[in-house]
Amino acid sequence: MSTAGAHKLRTVGVTVLGAGFLRPAPGSWGSLVAVLVWLAGRQLADRLAFAPFVREVAVCAVLAASVGLCVRWGRWAILRFGSTDPQQFVLDEFAGQLGALLFLPAAGGRDLLFLAAGQFLLFRVLDIVKPPPARWVERLPGGWGIVADDLVAGAYANLLGQLICRAGLFSWCVPAFSILPVRT
Repeated sequence: MSTAGAHKLRTVGVTVLGAGFLRPAPGSWGSLVAVLVWLAGRQLADRLAFAPFVREVAVCAVLAASVGLCVRWGRWAILRFGSTDPQQFVLDEFAGQLGALLFLPAAGGRDLLFLAAGQFLLFRVLDIVKPPPARWVERLPGGWGIVADDLVAGAYANLLGQLICRAGLFSWCVPAFSILPVRT
């Protein structure tokens, strides 16, 4: 691949198909792309009658690939965009948002949309607030510094979402079936 072609590929990748160039709040656009990909994947997996475990393994694989690309292309993006955490680089938000969506209770239809919207909001708030150790890991070098704080925010959002859903605090979160046990 030519240098120009590699440059375009990395730009498309780190901006998640250009979402990083959208304004306002490019990170939110990157997170929204992750939610839409997750919803489409979940619907496809349900149509194909994949076991929930298989669906979650697929999400983990996309998450791992996203983190790998963040780390691999991080230094390049820092030089390309002239910042240690470029706004246009939203692959980190994509990865963090996928972390927030892992192993959620089964839901369908409107309930699935509410669940995804709740996790989107939780992740975005926690990504902005950066609870410990997010602010510390943000200081890691290169791509690790770009993605690590988003992974922390995604883990916190996932934990909070799991607690809210599994405690039955929202009736739309009560699962009929889940890959993780739920106390009733």
